[in-house]
Amino acid sequence: MRQQPGPAAMEHLTIGKTAHEAGVSVETIRYYQRIGLIAEPEKPLQGFRRYPPDTVARIRFIKRAQQLGFSLGDIGEMLRLGDGNCAEVERMASLKYRQIGAQIRDLKRLQSVLGDLLEQCRRGRDEARGGCPLVRSIVGSE
Repeated sequence: MRQQPGPAAMEHLTIGKTAHEAGVSVETIRYYQRIGLIAEPEKPLQGFRRYPPDTVARIRFIKRAQQLGFSLGDIGEMLRLGDGNCAEVERMASLKYRQIGAQIRDLKRLQSVLGDLLEQCRRGRDEARGGCPLVRSIVGSE
């Protein structure tokens, strides 16, 4: 029967294990280190750098914040602010919320225009009258 690692073995993880636990690549961890989102542990004279377990939680926070639309710069600012400055984090989230709303409105307009063009294509497939209406519309908008 295989023995579970003791608490001391789970305290610090190699970069590969940290990446695996956080669901990212080793290169992602190295990139986050270069831009200051996570700290790079000191390398012992012999052996590998060991990452504290909270690094996994920090990386998961970064990835989740990215999924919500925050840039890495925004995420760095949130991490710098920490839990103690909820009003500033709320301000950042409110701004992101408004930006996402504007993007959704823009995408809905684009969807409507494309839908109209597709309908024109379905009704007017007579290439003899000047080709595809969708292509004519795109070329004419330049």
